[in-house]
Amino acid sequence: MRRLALLLAVAAALLAPAAAAAHPLGNFTINRFSRVEVSGQRLYVLYVLDLAEIPTFQAGRIDAGSYARRLAANAHLTVGGRPARLVPLGQALAHPPGAGGLRTTRLEVVLAGPKLLGSARIAYRDANYADRIGWKEIVVGARTPSRSDELRAYPKDMLSSPLDVTSVTAEVAPGHGPDVPPTLSRGKVLQAPDRIADAGFASLVGRSHLSLLVILASLAAALFWGAAHALSPGHGQTSVTAYLVGQRGTPRHAALLGLIVTVTHTIGVFALGLVTLALSQFIVPDRLYPWLNLISGLLVVGIGASVLRSRWRRSRHHHHHHHHHGEAGTSLRSLLAVGVSGGLLPCPSALVVLLAAISLHRVAFGLLLILAFSAGLALTITGIGLAAVLARSAFRRVSFEGRLVRLLPAASALVILAAGLAMTLRAVPKVS
Repeated sequence: MRRLALLLAVAAALLAPAAAAAHPLGNFTINRFSRVEVSGQRLYVLYVLDLAEIPTFQAGRIDAGSYARRLAANAHLTVGGRPARLVPLGQALAHPPGAGGLRTTRLEVVLAGPKLLGSARIAYRDANYADRIGWKEIVVGARTPSRSDELRAYPKDMLSSPLDVTSVTAEVAPGHGPDVPPTLSRGKVLQAPDRIADAGFASLVGRSHLSLLVILASLAAALFWGAAHALSPGHGQTSVTAYLVGQRGTPRHAALLGLIVTVTHTIGVFALGLVTLALSQFIVPDRLYPWLNLISGLLVVGIGASVLRSRWRRSRHHHHHHHHHGEAGTSLRSLLAVGVSGGLLPCPSALVVLLAAISLHRVAFGLLLILAFSAGLALTITGIGLAAVLARSAFRRVSFEGRLVRLLPAASALVILAAGLAMTLRAVPKVS
């Protein structure tokens, strides 16, 4: 009965809609919120830090007092043009559950500023984690509403473009009531209720009981999630299709592309895991993604330019052995470039699975899940490639006086080039 229940849970994961991460903004994010307010004559800052799964894993054991002092040191306040010190008064720490059995972090800190003798112009700037992606919000006033409910409920329509406010200026004045510091959250409120259910690929590694049946079902589920993930942007579906059509690819070429994508994605996840575990003090893992996007785009541009140049040369020399040279043009080097561009961008959920497997002492199971996920990714890419090959063969048999068929290779080269340029242009602003 227990095995059946676990198997049904895995089957439900196959049918459920994909969840990007247990943290609403993604597994890499570091999110910050500051509320600047005056109580009595004293100025206070309520500071909230929200770390997603991967930053929490990198941080290890979090000492709330030490973190509070670090946050205070990088929260810069001036009153009337003069620097003012912020001193930690108290903190509250919780670790809400995240994806794959990993934890997230919510830390609230009350920072006390100076007493105000009268109205003053203040400037506040949050310089903590300045190079990390995430939600950044500052409000002034005890009753001013927060768009994220102080990092408890992120607006769904802003998850793709989170708020980015790191400084504020305002005119403030002392009050007439008593000096009462902001209240720290406790209990369930501190547990960040905005976390979504742990579903999909990352949930597989945390199964409580691993029988052979559950392992096989989990691998099938990982294969499914990898296949579904391949349909998301950034995995070269357009370039694979256009390349195989333009270069007269065969089913063997499509299968080889799938193998290259599997190997590339698996190595990419392991390499990013190594960076996360051993080199995070020198390399911020989430900053690698824009560079990987840029490299993928440049690879595709290079492939498109190469194919276009080859077609132009052949048209100039009026060569008539199109079929023979089309097969020769599908070289191992160009296939490798197309496959690498499709698998170069590791899925963040796969990285979560790797880290969760290490944390749960299930490294072998985690590696199998990642391999199955990469295989699913490759199967979709291979399927797209096979469809392109079969469609080209069927199209070639249709009579269009040969003109349209002759234009296909050049048109496909232009499609590859355009796709690569689009990928590159999207990546360039993010690496600057």
